[in-house]
Amino acid sequence: MNDAPNHGALWRQTFGRWGEDLAARRLQDAGLVLLDRNWHCREGELDLVLSEGARVVFCEVKTRSGTEYGSPAESVTQEKIDRVHRAAMRWLREHHVGWCRVRYDVVTVYAPRGEDPVVQHIRGAF
Repeated sequence: MNDAPNHGALWRQTFGRWGEDLAARRLQDAGLVLLDRNWHCREGELDLVLSEGARVVFCEVKTRSGTEYGSPAESVTQEKIDRVHRAAMRWLREHHVGWCRVRYDVVTVYAPRGEDPVVQHIRGAF
C-alpha cells in the first residue's frame, strides 16, 4: 500500500510534494545528484535540478491520483516546456554554470488511492 497523503486541507500541494520526494529519491538511487529543488524565478519553477556526470538535468515531476484529466505526462504542455526552458537558462546563469550538456526529463508518479505508486522516469522528454 502506498504512503500517499490522504485527502484533506492542502491535499493537492501535499500530494505533489510527496510525488517530488518519491521522484527525487528514485533519481538519487539511480545515481543522479540533487543540486536544487523547487527553485523559483520570474520565469517559473524548476521541480528538481540534478547532475549526472558533467550533465545538468532539469526534471519536471507530475503526480496524479487518477487519469480523469489525462496521464501525468500529458499534463506537460508546450507552455510548461517553454517555462522550464526559460527557468533552466536563468538557473544556469545565476549559478555561474559555463557551457555544459543539459537534459530535460520528466518523472511521472501515478498513485491511485490505496495502490502502490507507479514511477516512470522519461529521459530527454523535451
